[in-house]
Amino acid sequence: MDLKQFFLEKLEREIAVTRKAIERVPEGKNDWKPHPRSMELGYLAALVAEMLGWIAFMVERDSLDLGDPASEGFKTRARESKAELLEALDKGVARSRAALEATTEEHLKKNWQFKMGGQVISDLPRYVMLTDAVFSHLAHHRGQLTVYLRLNEEKVPAMYGPSADEFH
Repeated sequence: MDLKQFFLEKLEREIAVTRKAIERVPEGKNDWKPHPRSMELGYLAALVAEMLGWIAFMVERDSLDLGDPASEGFKTRARESKAELLEALDKGVARSRAALEATTEEHLKKNWQFKMGGQVISDLPRYVMLTDAVFSHLAHHRGQLTVYLRLNEEKVPAMYGPSADEFH
């Protein structure tokens, strides 16, 4: 299997798992956080909803500099409703699916840079960055979101195996 096909298949699996988590996010609790240094629930839910959309950004551009004012549109903002979160997920997934379908194996092997204020933080092959900065990073924050769900008395969805709330 080539990288392009691998990422397309991985994207499809992650859409369903991410959707299940987003569908459980309680509305009206955007400001809630379990600890003063923790992210607010609204920001975390939006981050999880948007992360699969990062694939398009990473396929279509050669770098991201979070210190550059041009990256302002990339920054996450909380959404007011579950419907808005799901819309963000769907739009990002559609862009990412199209970007992956249009890319080549050679392009996925070219380096992609992550920068802060012009300083290169990471410069690795695009396929490594997609694996680490999108899929692994998403799994981390989605897991964090399930803890927030539990602490807000919401049912935790089964993702890669059983959940105490869905399988007894």
